[in-house]
Amino acid sequence: MENKKTFGAYICRCRKGLGLTQKEFADKLFVTESAVSKWERGGSLR
Repeated sequence: MENKKTFGAYICRCRKGLGLTQKEFADKLFVTESAVSKWERGGSLR
């Protein structure tokens, strides 16, 4: 569980460092905005 939270924090820092919203970040990765949100909250890595 700790790895998910650490990964989520990393994703969030990277996204914010690029000045992107979750939607913009998701579009660049060809995933949904909700997927990015789940990653950042440590809910899922898939």
